Amino acid sequence: MIHVGGLLDRTQWKENNILMISVIYKKRALPIYWCLLEKNGSSNLAEQQKVLRPVIRLLKKYKLVVIGDREFQSVELANWLHTKNISFVFRQKQSTTFRQKRQKFQLLNSIPIRPGIGIFYTNINITQRKGFGRFNLAVYWKRKYRGKQESEAWYLLTNLPDMKTAVHIYRQRFGIEAMFRDCKTGGYNLEGSNASPDRLMRLILLIAISLTSAWLQGQRTLLQRQQTYICRPQEKGRTRKRHSSFWIGLYGQNWIFAFHECQVWVEELMDSIRNKQTFYRKGLRAMALIQQPL
Repeated sequence: MIHVGGLLDRTQWKENNILMISVIYKKRALPIYWCLLEKNGSSNLAEQQKVLRPVIRLLKKYKLVVIGDREFQSVELANWLHTKNISFVFRQKQSTTFRQKRQKFQLLNSIPIRPGIGIFYTNINITQRKGFGRFNLAVYWKRKYRGKQESEAWYLLTNLPDMKTAVHIYRQRFGIEAMFRDCKTGGYNLEGSNASPDRLMRLILLIAISLTSAWLQGQRTLLQRQQTYICRPQEKGRTRKRHSSFWIGLYGQNWIFAFHECQVWVEELMDSIRNKQTFYRKGLRAMALIQQPL
């Protein structure tokens, strides 16, 4: 059975409050279902179920794991998913209480933990409300990395069987931040639109299709090793990629459009610079590869 991470998140675009489900693939979030909330602030259980049901039906052949941050810490949502045999990882607030078997309730932030350490509790009660089953709790505080230190530990409510799996899956949540950045200032500038709610939903659909297409195009360009024609080469000593697959896919098309606008001038210039024609032909070949249909 193939595991698929389904990310539940909410974002505010101007006065529009949108609840969205995205699929995580290679640390990237790709939107597949969303709805406009007719209110401000957090979503409730009924609204969360509304966006999850179509996704559960769509991905019924896969082992789905639903991921959520502290807005989605609801034990009701966790219990609902558990009854449907769906895995989940939900981050909890420090003020949430839990209890191990035959012990008293205590606050999550009372657990002794320090950076670089993880603790996994099995079969615990979360919150003091009655009527819910027992789940597992992964407590993990990321160690200092690249001079940065997380200000607090992660408290992850889950029905997954071990801490390594729960922490690994929750880490995928941060792909949604990159996706929202691509939709806003990092790519499509959705915030600059003045669309009505109805038109906004249609616009998000177009962006979701375009976002996925650009990401797939960028992935293929990387596999073809043609990305150097689109973005700067890797600097010496740099360990992280300068540009994402989405950026490469999006600006690869811009590169092609820009070339067609000045192709006549470029070819006239190439006629007078014979020693550059080999590189020019390589660039044309790269362009032809990038333009191949997906």
